[in-house]
Amino acid sequence: MGRLVTLMSCQWADMEMEELFSKAKAMGYDGIELACWGNHLDPKRAAEDDAYVAEVKALLAKYDLQCVALCSHIIGQCVGDYNDPRLNNFAPPSLADQPDAIRAWAIETMKYCAIAAKKMGCYVVTGFTGSPIWKYLYSFPQTTEEMIEAGYQEIYDLWAPILDVFKENGIKFALEVHPGEIAFDYYSTKRLLEKFKDRPEFGLNFDPSHLIWQGMKPELFLQDFIDRVYHVHMKDAAVTLDGRSGLLGSHIDFGDLRRGWNFRSLGHGDVNFEDIIRVLNAYDYQGPLSVEWEDSGMEREYGAKEACAFVKKVDFAPSDVKFDSAISNSGN
Repeated sequence: MGRLVTLMSCQWADMEMEELFSKAKAMGYDGIELACWGNHLDPKRAAEDDAYVAEVKALLAKYDLQCVALCSHIIGQCVGDYNDPRLNNFAPPSLADQPDAIRAWAIETMKYCAIAAKKMGCYVVTGFTGSPIWKYLYSFPQTTEEMIEAGYQEIYDLWAPILDVFKENGIKFALEVHPGEIAFDYYSTKRLLEKFKDRPEFGLNFDPSHLIWQGMKPELFLQDFIDRVYHVHMKDAAVTLDGRSGLLGSHIDFGDLRRGWNFRSLGHGDVNFEDIIRVLNAYDYQGPLSVEWEDSGMEREYGAKEACAFVKKVDFAPSDVKFDSAISNSGN
């Protein structure tokens, strides 16, 4: 039997939980990576109300689904980002245009996520950290090393009290390396993990779709950081540079065919998932393979069902014998 195949629910948070659970089961999924927003899990309520947790667990059991991970991306973004009007879309409406209040809400809610995860029987919360220095990406106007280091230190200081609660509850936090985060590629991730080397509860949610279009080989990223990979997303992307388009997207929305790259449903992009499975097998990763379904050019229920089948097909088991053992003369 392969690893647990789950569906990340953040792109489905417009649906009521029962509707999504019913659809996910029909699509073939084994479980749900449950979003802590929208119509899905309320982390504060889950942290404080055992009856509510029992209701959610009963709903999962009704559809024979497991939940071993929560996702907190839009909440965590509000911790490290600051005074950005786009955060109004993530925080409660009553906090709109109040950056200090939004950050305070995000820090407190991330703590609730850790407690909720423990009560739900999960082991990890995936998410984002935000970044105070993403705006410095191109390093012009000129950016000093001191400015970059200050950004990494700010993220450490903001997240330390949150991680204390994660540690107290025996829950891991897994950052999804992603543009817009303090760690968005190989070397920014290496630097961040060095900053958090004394916090083993802080690790990574591996997602190859954010690496492939930047020119990295996701399987090498996975292999090098495997000791801190606590969760895995299955997600694809395709690079379609045509001589006019660029990798930075031109302020053109996802799905537009003029873009130089787009997220694709699994198996329709450039990610080599076989190499990823081989690394996971080599290092005995036994966590879930969670489908984060994003493809603006495909109907989502069709795509999510196809993606589930794709993951179950590609998730082959490692060999328990040497391939040439049968031709040995030993024992004769």
